[in-house]
Amino acid sequence: MSREEKEEDDIVCLDESFFINDDYQITDFTFGSHVLQLYCLQSSSTDFDLTGQLVWPGAVLMNDYLTQNANMLQGCSVIELGSGVGITGVLCSRFCRGVVMTDHNDEVLKILKKNIKLQESSDGSMCCTELKAEKLEWGSFDQLNCILQEHPEGFDLVLGADICFQQANVPLLFDTVERLLRDRDQKKCKFILAYVSRAKVMDAMVINEAIRHGLQINEVSGTRRIIKNLEGVIFEITTNH
Repeated sequence: MSREEKEEDDIVCLDESFFINDDYQITDFTFGSHVLQLYCLQSSSTDFDLTGQLVWPGAVLMNDYLTQNANMLQGCSVIELGSGVGITGVLCSRFCRGVVMTDHNDEVLKILKKNIKLQESSDGSMCCTELKAEKLEWGSFDQLNCILQEHPEGFDLVLGADICFQQANVPLLFDTVERLLRDRDQKKCKFILAYVSRAKVMDAMVINEAIRHGLQINEVSGTRRIIKNLEGVIFEITTNH
């Protein structure tokens, strides 16, 4: 056997299903008086890109904040970036007139749609047409334009929970946020970010990128807290009028 043949024999080809865990379990989550049921994983998939199959600490931080300030959601149209399993979007659907949940990963979009169907079957009082899942890669204005064409009035709120953990994606995130905020013209639209600190360099980057995009970023008073041994905070980000 030649050396090339031996090296070829040593190569192990793994089907992509090896990296995907779709053993979802229905799990109850309670926020105030609201009990949500969602399919999710109890532990992460092998693939780093499938982190959206879990419920992350920032989503709990966000949902606690929204539950305590539900009046800000009443009658609003909402778009969520990096929705994962959809725990924040599902909570918002209890209050809002329309919720669009987005993610870039096709496998994660499957569980998003699965959770939308779960809400349809378990809560007949909810208008299920108001809860949608759409593919959105941050920085992809083609995909964003498709969403905005379906929602020409724009959105009142942009939400993001625990979505800042890759430095390369933060500028693209704020490219997308800036477009969504400015799309409302002079109408007030804001981005609520539930941020969880994992690295000092990311802490600075989030603030600097917001400023670089001409946005105003403010920490919401009283929201800084420890959640699952990490420090989290709610930021409110708006355009500078």
